[in-house]
Amino acid sequence: MTEEELRALVADWPGVAGEIKWQDDLVFSVAGKMFCVLCVRGRDTGRLSFKVEDERFLEFTDRAGFRPAPYLARARWVTVDAPAQQDGRELRALLRRAYELVRGKLSKRQQRELAG
Repeated sequence: MTEEELRALVADWPGVAGEIKWQDDLVFSVAGKMFCVLCVRGRDTGRLSFKVEDERFLEFTDRAGFRPAPYLARARWVTVDAPAQQDGRELRALLRRAYELVRGKLSKRQQRELAG
């Protein structure tokens, strides 16, 4: 998944903001809480990391092409080193689920503000 594809995917999701952090990573957040990171520069360009459900973390890290995300595995994040080699529909669904997981942890007031 390219930067342009990812930006297009999340463009209409309520409350999403994207910014460059740590010099090399494009970080997408909802209400200031990260749900997805795409490396856009450096040796890890193209690497995609995102939040998954706690109960599915081991399922994903056992799959080919997925691994625990550096620094974020304890928060149940996975990394896909070569997103282009994964099923695009599934990857888009996983990113949407990452957004929903993070959004679901926001306060009820923040969730209402995002809803309307």
